[in-house]
Amino acid sequence: MAFKIRRVDTRHDITRKAVVKIDDAGLNQGTTRNNMAAQTIWTTDDLPVEFRQDDLDTGARNVVATIKNGSVFRVVEFRPGVERRTHRTDSIDYAMVMSGEIDLELDDERVHLKAGDVLVQRGTMHNWVNNGTEPCVIAFVLISSLGETATG
Repeated sequence: MAFKIRRVDTRHDITRKAVVKIDDAGLNQGTTRNNMAAQTIWTTDDLPVEFRQDDLDTGARNVVATIKNGSVFRVVEFRPGVERRTHRTDSIDYAMVMSGEIDLELDDERVHLKAGDVLVQRGTMHNWVNNGTEPCVIAFVLISSLGETATG
């Protein structure tokens, strides 16, 4: 992977003083297809989130997509020629293109996104296509949803 995202996790110690608990980079990296790499930053199992004194490093878990009744924060690098994978998740996804350019393919549309663009994806079928010459890095926050609903 061409990037290592630094994670800084703050919380309260037993005296209720705000402290840094985790400060690291480049952990929990993986891939689910060719020409793609991902780093999970953090996950939660509950919404709303309950802060507990004994919280573990939930960014160290391997999560394929979403967590039912939870959230996932992940950064993904899509390299040129990334393998096709049309899919959908049962989540509302907030995405920001951090660098590069990429095409989002929907059923009958294609949207070109570039650095600084943001996307709100509401459980739609989609695929990411990088036809460029540079990697595209996108930060995603996936929040569990109740699933597909009809809209008009």
